[in-house]
Amino acid sequence: MNQPQTPKSSLSYFRWAFIVTALGLVLGAVLGWQTTGTIGGMATVFFICTVLAVLEISLSFDNAIVNANKLKEMTPVWQKRFLTWGIVIAVFGMRIVFPLAIVAIAAQIGPWDALVLAAREPAEYARIMNDAHLPIAAFGGTFLMMVGLNYFFNHEKQVHWIGGLEKMMARSATIKGIEIAFVLALMLVFSWLIGGEEATVFVHCAIYGLLTFLAVEVVGGLLDASQQTMSAAAKGGLGAFIYLEVLDASFSFDGVIGAFALTQNLFVIAIGLGIGAMYVRSMTIMLVEKGTLAEYRYLEHGAFYAILILSVIMYVQTLVHIPEVITGLGGAALIGLSLWSSIRHNRRERVEDHDAQRKELQA
Repeated sequence: MNQPQTPKSSLSYFRWAFIVTALGLVLGAVLGWQTTGTIGGMATVFFICTVLAVLEISLSFDNAIVNANKLKEMTPVWQKRFLTWGIVIAVFGMRIVFPLAIVAIAAQIGPWDALVLAAREPAEYARIMNDAHLPIAAFGGTFLMMVGLNYFFNHEKQVHWIGGLEKMMARSATIKGIEIAFVLALMLVFSWLIGGEEATVFVHCAIYGLLTFLAVEVVGGLLDASQQTMSAAAKGGLGAFIYLEVLDASFSFDGVIGAFALTQNLFVIAIGLGIGAMYVRSMTIMLVEKGTLAEYRYLEHGAFYAILILSVIMYVQTLVHIPEVITGLGGAALIGLSLWSSIRHNRRERVEDHDAQRKELQA
């Protein structure tokens, strides 16, 4: 006779994240010893890896929630593929290959030369990465802005957290292309504020971000043939996988660029951000399996507001520097507020149900 399965504790979902954390921090300490040859240098690298992991986690709360929102509608096979292959692409692709690709393109050198540059001349490597911040912010900010607006500009959306604003956006969704028009208008405003040749670069990269979003929507719809809209394109299989990978890439831009403010060593950055990515994966699995999004009705809203705030911050960073700590704390605060609102709503519903039952008994 089959025994009923014991529900998994929340802590058990983070087992692999804890293992990767231990291995990563040990590797960071070894790397620190090899590069400096001192206990102090080893401790410094160990500390930087820890800070980078925390930074990545704080910046990625909303990423995990959005991933869970899409994963719950995917087929089990593609869920498993995303949580295995997807994490490999996220850790090695976005945290290692992506920075190398940027430097290779910007410096017009080969990938191997970019890797050698990262190892031998980290200061020059970091300079090239920082110089590429404007086009990256334009591309990533535009893509994320479209993701956030697409969630709220949906005439089928029934649950609203900030009632007046969200109802207005849901009603406005009947106007075709309104979110694209909004992004294009904001793009023009920032290009005017930036001015000069950089404005041209900003507009071009922002348009590429917009076209990438639209291309993912089209490709997702073609690959998951039964789906017709962007929200539906994230269902099913390969289309959903591509959508989530591009989304993860856009989330990663800010963390990868910001990491160079702490260290210029690509390998230390890869260790720290890789640890953080494992926690995002663990949080995603927990949210899907425990049905947390269904239990806390406003949690998704908080995540998508955080996405919109992040996209605007990426635009603003083309003008002034905004510390990544502020970005991470802002997103975490919005998600925390949405969680608190969800808990209040659940309590209020329980009280109303209790009162209704009591009235029935009295009648």
